[in-house]
Order: sequence, then structure tokens, then C-alpha cells
Amino acid sequence: MKVTPLGLDGACVIDTTPRVDQRGTFSRLFCDRELREVHHGKPIVQINHSLTLKRGALRGLHFQRSPAVEGKLVRCLAGAIFDVVVDLRRGSGTFLQWHGEHLSGQNARMLYIPEGCAHGFQALEANVEVLYLHTGKYSPSHEGGVRHDDPLLGIDWPLPVTDLSDRDGSHPLLKSDFAGLVL
Repeated sequence: MKVTPLGLDGACVIDTTPRVDQRGTFSRLFCDRELREVHHGKPIVQINHSLTLKRGALRGLHFQRSPAVEGKLVRCLAGAIFDVVVDLRRGSGTFLQWHGEHLSGQNARMLYIPEGCAHGFQALEANVEVLYLHTGKYSPSHEGGVRHDDPLLGIDWPLPVTDLSDRDGSHPLLKSDFAGLVL
């Protein structure tokens, strides 16, 4: 596994090299020994899977507040997505900056979302499957969200949004005095 740091503090891309033979492919999804520095030795405590049916559908932007913050490893298993991480950490040198990465079943790439960052993605194809590995358990009382079209962030989504849940559509816009999340 090759880890490449991104411009956002703590965020990185992990490239894997699938083994290919006449039967198909084999790839490692997670290796604690190789990725311990990425997730700071915190155990993976929850694994989630999503299926997004429509091209252009958007999920996010989601985050967890302290004390239930979590890091996330995200991998697209089938189809392709534009995956986004937004730094919401108070005092971070990359506060309110975002990074987008194309993940697909073909490129076998993962994105690490650090604690205190929001995450969302847009399906670039129909029937997209995404796997999420979390360092924290989901806590409904600590969940939060930011609008995908927040002008303060200016995220450049590659497609028009064709589907958005009511919950994600009702996330608030950030205000200019938003001071960030305390970890």
C-alpha cells in the first residue's frame, strides 16, 4: 500500500496494487500494520457499505462532533465516485479547505478522512458501492452535516446533483463566523 499525503493536514490517498491473474483480481482492503500511522493506531470499530443507485446522486457532507469524532477510510468497490473531504477543525492550517478525489472499483484507491473533517461523495455512475472503515462508532447525538453547495466552501462537484436525501438537503450553510470543530 502506498500512502500519499494530501494538501489537507492528515488526509491522504492510499493506493493498493491488486494482484491479477486469469481468475480475476485480489486486493487487500486494510492492513493495520501498513496503515497504523494513517489512522494513528486507533482501531477500526465499524465498517459500513452503501449502494447509490443514480448517477449524480450525492451523499453528505457528514461529520461527527467531539467526543465521538472519527477517522474514515473510504473505498469505492464498484462504479466510480468523486469523494470529498472538508477540513472543519478549529485552528487547522487547512481550515475550510476541501479536496476531491476520484475513487473507483478500477483504481483500487482509498481516501482517509481525518477526525474533524466532513465527508461526502457524488456518484459518477449508477449502482456505485462504497465501503467505509471507521475509527469511531456512529453516534446520532454527535452527528452533524454541512450543505454540499455551501458557497463558503465552493466545492466543484463534477455533475449536476440528481438525488439528495431530505436530511442531507437540510444541512445548514456555514456562517462566516464558523470557528470550527474542537476535537
